[in-house]
Amino acid sequence: MALSAPRLLYLATADARGHLMRAQLLTHALRAQGAHVDVLTTSDAGVQFLRRFGIEASLLSPRYAVQFDARQNMRAAATDANVAAYLLHPARMLRDILRLRRRLRGVDLILNDSFHPALLVMGMLPGWRRKIAHVYGASLRAALQGNFDGRLPRPVAALFARLIGWQIDAAAGQLEHDFAQPRLQACGRRFRLPTPVALAAPAVPGAAPQMPIAAVYLNPHFRDPDLAQALEQGLQRAGLHSHRVGEGYADRAGWVGEDPQWIACAAASTLLVSAPGMAALSVAQVYRRPILLLLTEQPEQQRNARRAAACGLAHRTVVWRGDGEAFALAVAAACRALQSEPLPPAPEPPPLDAPARLQLWVQLILALARGQCVPSADALVPAPAPVPVRQEQGA
Repeated sequence: MALSAPRLLYLATADARGHLMRAQLLTHALRAQGAHVDVLTTSDAGVQFLRRFGIEASLLSPRYAVQFDARQNMRAAATDANVAAYLLHPARMLRDILRLRRRLRGVDLILNDSFHPALLVMGMLPGWRRKIAHVYGASLRAALQGNFDGRLPRPVAALFARLIGWQIDAAAGQLEHDFAQPRLQACGRRFRLPTPVALAAPAVPGAAPQMPIAAVYLNPHFRDPDLAQALEQGLQRAGLHSHRVGEGYADRAGWVGEDPQWIACAAASTLLVSAPGMAALSVAQVYRRPILLLLTEQPEQQRNARRAAACGLAHRTVVWRGDGEAFALAVAAACRALQSEPLPPAPEPPPLDAPARLQLWVQLILALARGQCVPSADALVPAPAPVPVRQEQGA
């Protein structure tokens, strides 16, 4: 007897574009397998962004958002205040929970990408939690649980970390992804998977580009014109043409706000330039490209950058400190080094390629949505035929 089509609701926060990119990638792949998937997000800009990738999303509420400055540094105090207002104001989180409760009746599974507070609360309550799975980066979870480390007394910070961990682990599933995760690992209801990456056919991983080009992707929180100018100068001094994508610089000459084909450019580039988000690092790993990391004060990205070396990624790190000339020199020196050094050998076991990663995610999500006994990690072997997907841009 044929299985009925699972009904899914995907909530992707719009704080950064990585969550939205993962949402559109997985939504297209799941729909290709017959699933019915609706998408929610948390800003009008997020709705418009997803529409350009063929996803008609609905707006849950714009009240919850992480706060950043113009150089993608997280503003901790402003974020704490915004989250507190969202949690305590009766017309905010409670209203969203009531809306999600109505949607919950008509779906088999809600995917929470990443850590929306309303679904964190619902995910720990009987009757609701069996339909909720949290999707998150491993470094983001560590950053969330360590949010008050060094800012509040240690016992209070530790209590907060335990409460958040309990909320996450109480849900029906935890899909924890990591650019450094080579294969699926299952521990109870927690599944550790490689970060999904879009297919860049017909690019050949490791093939040399025809001209030196840097594929640049900066999240929309990068808006400082001085940083952009210094980055451009550094790339020019290194002899690199560049394809530059960034919503915060959409009105700047030589930049575009979005490019659905960015992944193809990245796979064929000399090197990548991005902040150290999970998606950017995964693209560098899958398509064997060196990457220049623009390190900011975003805690989870700092963790990612520290782990890049241990994973064998060819990379350099630069930090913006307000001095444009010094930054341009640092960018040029880092790019020259990345171009001159051979790529390190691929790790063993080699990372899954893009189609295999996506197939792994689709199999796991469909099993959770259907209430099936989730196969063992060994049984969840990606099928040889790739799932049809749309192109994806960067981090």
